[in-house]
Amino acid sequence: MGGNGIDLSVTLGKIKLKNPVIPAAGTFGYGEEFAAFINLNDLGAIIPKCVTLEPRLGVSEHRSLEIAGNCKMNTIGLQNVGMERFLKDKLPYLRQFDTPVIANIGGVSIEEYARVAEILGKTEGIGGIEINISCSNVKKGGITFGKDPDTVYQVVKAVREVTDLTIMPKLTPNVTDITVFGKACEEAGADAVSLINGIGPGMAIDIHTRRSRLGENLTASLGGPWLKPLAVRLVWQLAQILKIPVVGIGGIMGAEDALEFFIAGATAVEIGTASLIDPQVTIKTIDGIGKFLEDEKISSLGDIIGSFKAP
Repeated sequence: MGGNGIDLSVTLGKIKLKNPVIPAAGTFGYGEEFAAFINLNDLGAIIPKCVTLEPRLGVSEHRSLEIAGNCKMNTIGLQNVGMERFLKDKLPYLRQFDTPVIANIGGVSIEEYARVAEILGKTEGIGGIEINISCSNVKKGGITFGKDPDTVYQVVKAVREVTDLTIMPKLTPNVTDITVFGKACEEAGADAVSLINGIGPGMAIDIHTRRSRLGENLTASLGGPWLKPLAVRLVWQLAQILKIPVVGIGGIMGAEDALEFFIAGATAVEIGTASLIDPQVTIKTIDGIGKFLEDEKISSLGDIIGSFKAP
């Protein structure tokens, strides 16, 4: 419940969230990094950095770049501590909170996705799994899987077969028809879908050195506020045809942005880039959503989800 009795709770598969605001994977560390700024118990859920079977160093330096104040270029390469250290060093800290943990998983093969999901499915403190089939900064897995609907189906089905946890594939906008991929996820047994990951890849050139502004990295995915109109449209498209919840991601900088996604049909939202600008943005967004509903005399978030009035 929000302030003054406003009901902000939502459900994703088997996961009951007290509110619909979630920090996006890769922009919130492992949660502990933000604990000095916000109470993690106030979040709808927590999605830590992507976890793979083995540790990954990611790409070389110069991984992030701001463009014209409205776009963030990002190329991390799914750097993470690996499954062993995640279970031993990172997850125990998150278990002390009431907030559900949704693990974001990656892999270079369908078998690796399935193995990671199988391990996490037997681990205390994991409420759900977000399947990263949309990262554009890796050579294997990620978007290389996410751009083919047959492979998307196979990955999701393989994960579904090894766990009863809520599973939620994270989709890329770098496709011709997002509805094909949403349907593939639903048919393979997904409980929800999240979208969108960054678009791209793009480039940035230093006109003086005539070299990449990202150092040895020639390209990076694009995120930030400019992404929101595209993300809202893709969320709306999927919300029209899927029976499972849609989680909106892309360019959300506060409550008004989040509300657009809900009206378009999103059940929950994830906030990425904005957390790197203001570490308290998730909590401010939750409060802002509650205030909007109170001002509009709406008692439940569910009353505005999918309320868009098409011409």
